[in-house]
Amino acid sequence: MQEMQPLKVNSYLSAGEITTLLEKVEYILMASPSLMPEEHPIHFTIILNTADVIPEDVKPLILEKFCRELDITATSHVLSNRERIAFALTSQKTPMPKHIIDDAEANSIPWTLLHIIDFLGDSQGFKEAKDGLSGWSYSYN
Repeated sequence: MQEMQPLKVNSYLSAGEITTLLEKVEYILMASPSLMPEEHPIHFTIILNTADVIPEDVKPLILEKFCRELDITATSHVLSNRERIAFALTSQKTPMPKHIIDDAEANSIPWTLLHIIDFLGDSQGFKEAKDGLSGWSYSYN
């Protein structure tokens, strides 16, 4: 596994910039190395561009759809909920989504409420995450 340095955050998008960024976004997919590399080597986060409450019986169907389309297997430790998401400007081309858990941090940077599906899993299509790299991609509608 490669030893990589964390991305340096230059700044965060303002509330207005977040709204503009998300105008044509359907979802954002993030993949990073898991803390349980043997059983579930990849930590996935799918950020849906909605703050709507998703019914409990629909949540597993959404996860199944993504897993089928992305060939993700062995899912575990699933969180599916509306959460605070900020967007950091780094050296990368697109802003990096950041799940804001800490209330103090939420009071210091702009964020928006979006539905996330956070889980562990495996996939042959995300070799970089298995090699120790993290990344994200935006899907536009």
